[in-house]
Amino acid sequence: ETALIYDGEVIKIDAATRTVTLKNQDGESTIVAGPEVKNFAEIKVGDRFDVVYELAVAIELVKVKNPGTTSEQVTTSTTTAPQGDKPGMITSNTVTATANVEAIDTAKNTVSLKGPQGNIFKVKVQNPDLMKDIAVNDQVRVVYTEAIAAVVSAPAAKK
Repeated sequence: ETALIYDGEVIKIDAATRTVTLKNQDGESTIVAGPEVKNFAEIKVGDRFDVVYELAVAIELVKVKNPGTTSEQVTTSTTTAPQGDKPGMITSNTVTATANVEAIDTAKNTVSLKGPQGNIFKVKVQNPDLMKDIAVNDQVRVVYTEAIAAVVSAPAAKK
């Protein structure tokens, strides 16, 4: 399940300060393109800027036999656009956590979990069979992935 977080148009570029002004239905905002933004020179006024979030998807969901403390381990990977392309970056996290089940929505195949810092997070369970042996207040081991992509693209050709 994906969610479009931001959708805007590049209206101004300042190469000296590496700032880009974007405009969408909510107004204008200026962002600084840090050194991690490769191919800055390829950004042009009129380009589209989109940020998309991929909802956390559970790969593994297993009831813990001997509940204890909750924990979390995150592995992050980042991919950037090749040299010469419009800037773009995808960052994905693979999270392994021991968490407590707060809610289960079998209609939407989602489970709400309480993590080690007390944060509540929701994961989409692709395989509904993984949900059949868990209940609210159980402690589970979950492995899930989530990703965010930020992409600059040329405007669509006018017809």
